[in-house]
Amino acid sequence: MYTDPTRLRATDPGHVEGNPAFLYHEVFNLNREEVADLKGRYRRGAVGDVEVKQKLATALNTFLEPIRERRAHFAAKMGLVRDALAHGTDRARKAAQTTMALVHEALELGYLERFRGQ
Repeated sequence: MYTDPTRLRATDPGHVEGNPAFLYHEVFNLNREEVADLKGRYRRGAVGDVEVKQKLATALNTFLEPIRERRAHFAAKMGLVRDALAHGTDRARKAAQTTMALVHEALELGYLERFRGQ
């Protein structure tokens, strides 16, 4: 993720406005004090992009952890859903094949097959 293209070294003062790392911090980092501290130090050139990004990664993982746990919980049950869908698909396929055979017979769509055997 790019940060501030005008900042060449960690000791250069940086811009937090429009900086994607800080945009993500604003949304996902619930530790407001940490965000304010990082912004202040970034503007002064007292923090590097690596630390900003590491703290962002930690905040993102903290935000995503409950989502990952719920997904893992439901993933265990997805086998049951897949089995039910496969069973229902098989039943529907058999019913459709039977129905289509009746339709072919009623409309005499298979009349050419009768002549092949003669």
